[in-house]
Amino acid sequence: MDRPNLAVAVVGLLAVVAATLPAPSWQFFDLFLPAGPSHRSSGGGFGKWVLMNHEEYVEKKSLYAMKAAGDIGGKTIDASLSAAEEAKVTWVVDPKGTPGDTTFTTIAAALEKVPEGNTKRVILDLKPGAEFREKLLLNITKPYITFKSDPANPAVIAWNDMAATRGKDGKPVGTVGSTTVAVESDYFMAYGVVFKNDAPLAKPGAEGGQAVALRLFGTKAAIYNCTIDGGQDTLYDHKGLHYIKDSLVKGSVDFIFGFGRSLYEGCTIVSVTKEVSVLTAQQRTKTIEGAIESGFSFKNCSIMGQGQIYLGRAWGDSSRVVYSYTDMSKEVVPIGWDGWNIAKPESSGIYYGEFKCTGPGSDAKKRVGWALDLTADQAKPFIGTHYIYGDSWILPPPDVRTFKMHQLAQN
Repeated sequence: MDRPNLAVAVVGLLAVVAATLPAPSWQFFDLFLPAGPSHRSSGGGFGKWVLMNHEEYVEKKSLYAMKAAGDIGGKTIDASLSAAEEAKVTWVVDPKGTPGDTTFTTIAAALEKVPEGNTKRVILDLKPGAEFREKLLLNITKPYITFKSDPANPAVIAWNDMAATRGKDGKPVGTVGSTTVAVESDYFMAYGVVFKNDAPLAKPGAEGGQAVALRLFGTKAAIYNCTIDGGQDTLYDHKGLHYIKDSLVKGSVDFIFGFGRSLYEGCTIVSVTKEVSVLTAQQRTKTIEGAIESGFSFKNCSIMGQGQIYLGRAWGDSSRVVYSYTDMSKEVVPIGWDGWNIAKPESSGIYYGEFKCTGPGSDAKKRVGWALDLTADQAKPFIGTHYIYGDSWILPPPDVRTFKMHQLAQN
């Protein structure tokens, strides 16, 4: 992700901290009007925005109230997804295995066998505990792929490219090119896998230090019990609908970024730098097609680690991030948020909110004046899988026993 020099940004951020202590007393400027009521109010343009979202929620109430996602017999599941699940196959990936029709020694070899225009759920059963030194691309023609291992002994997929790494053409590969696992296809699922970019942790402001572990570009992706491990720009939540549950995300600067519309539930978010850390750089904007519908929602998560942790900074002029029922450690800075290069964040359309968060870093009264201390009605659109229309595509993770059964069959 291209960004201004972070060393300069850090100075600015620290200056903001100094300028805003004790707790700020600014008026909240309405999201859509030049000026408006206090951020605790529901009047004005902001109130209309909340009402619009609530009406959308009520309108889709019949969808939200149907069977829980994961019931493949339910009538809400996408027809193509249901058909793919009915025809699913499982292939084993074991670095020490014997190659065959359904056994592979590398993930790349297994992906190569998936046909273009794939219509079946293909579960790649990765040997628990194995390390795969591979750089992978799941292209758009190969949907319905699952990477599965064992959360108790996960397979690791690792590579070490940075944005500054030179490609075959001699030019820097850039942020996108640094990615260890890039998912451009739809209906991707992962369970019990470590996605890792183990490039050296870049110093703040270092040019070309971006090192992406996982990029989600396809829509309707579900990640369960995984670890996404890196430094700067760890998880490129690029675009599409995504559900990340019970997973660990580690990084330093802007380490969850992009314009996906995503729900993070029960996740642990860890800062690995002793300096300034920024958890999110959400890119919701009016200038990219489809991006205005995006936003990150964190529910029942934990934020911890080192350094001075910011909850987010605005990569887009209408950046949207909500934390609900989330525990925040003392490393979260009191003002919480940063407007980055947005000249007037109070009126640009930025939407940063918190609802019933806990922990020493969760004091909403000390937040920057244009951040929101949400009411239950304001938070409601963000705190369920309805936020990502999940009842039509979220399925439970696959059975962890498959590889163990394969091992027994080989003996």
